[in-house]
Amino acid sequence: MNFKPTFFSGLSLIFLLSITACSEDSDDAQSGQSELRIHLTDAPANYKGVYVDIQAVEVKIDDTSNAWQSLNAQVGIYNLLDFQNGLDTLIGTGIIPSGRLNQIRLIFGPRNSIVVGNDSLPLQTPSAQQSGLKLLVNYDLQAGLVYNFSLDFDAQRSIVLQGNGNYLLKPVIRVFTENTTGSIHGYLNPDSIRTSIIAYNVNGDTASTVADTNTGYFLLSGLPAASYTVGFNPAAPYPYWDTTNIPVNVGQVTNLDTISL
Repeated sequence: MNFKPTFFSGLSLIFLLSITACSEDSDDAQSGQSELRIHLTDAPANYKGVYVDIQAVEVKIDDTSNAWQSLNAQVGIYNLLDFQNGLDTLIGTGIIPSGRLNQIRLIFGPRNSIVVGNDSLPLQTPSAQQSGLKLLVNYDLQAGLVYNFSLDFDAQRSIVLQGNGNYLLKPVIRVFTENTTGSIHGYLNPDSIRTSIIAYNVNGDTASTVADTNTGYFLLSGLPAASYTVGFNPAAPYPYWDTTNIPVNVGQVTNLDTISL
C-alpha cells in the first residue's frame, strides 16, 4: 500500500554551492589555475565494513600534454560505510591548470577488505591496482575558482561474490558537483528502524542511502534536476511505500520533513 506524506514542504534550504569564487586579482586567476578538492562519500551496503586502500588521486586536463597530474592525496584505508547521509572525507586537493577536467583517476593499493559477519575477507582489485580507476568528468574549470567534486562510491554494487567464494572489488562510482545537482533530505519516525531509501526518475538517475538509526536523518545527494519517486523500504514489520513527483532543482535541497513509517 502506498502512502504519501501530507507534510511535504517543497523546496527549501538553499544548498551550498560547491564552486566558490576567488578574487579576480588572486594568484590562481592571474596564473590560469584552479583549486580542486575531491571528496569521498558512499551509498549503503549490506556489509559490516567495506575498506578501500586509496594510494593516489590523479586528474587529466584536456591540453596538449594529455598527462596525468597527481593531487595531494590523503593516502590510507577508508571504511566506505563511515560516509553516508551527507558525511564525506577529503581525499585529494591540488592547484591545477584551468580548462576542461577530463578524468579523475583513483589508484588502489592491495589492502582492500570486506567484513561479512564476523569475518574480514580480502577484496581483489586486479585492474585498479595496476592502472587505476578512471572516472569521466568533462567539466570546465575557470581560473581563480575552487571546485569540489564528490565521488559517490556505491559499495553494494561494487562488490562481486565470485563462484569460488572470493570477493572482487569492481568500483561503481558517481561523480558529481553540488552546484550542478540537487538533493532530497528528511527524517524518519521512528528513527530506530533500519530503512533503505532510493530516489529515481524516468531518465534512470538514481541515488540511495540508509537512514541514520540514531536520528532518522537521510540525505539523497547528487541528483540531476528532475521529478523523482522516493521509495522507503523499512525493516519488518513496516511495509515498503513510495511517494512520487518529488521535485529536485539545481543548488537546492528538497525537504521532506519528518516521514512516519
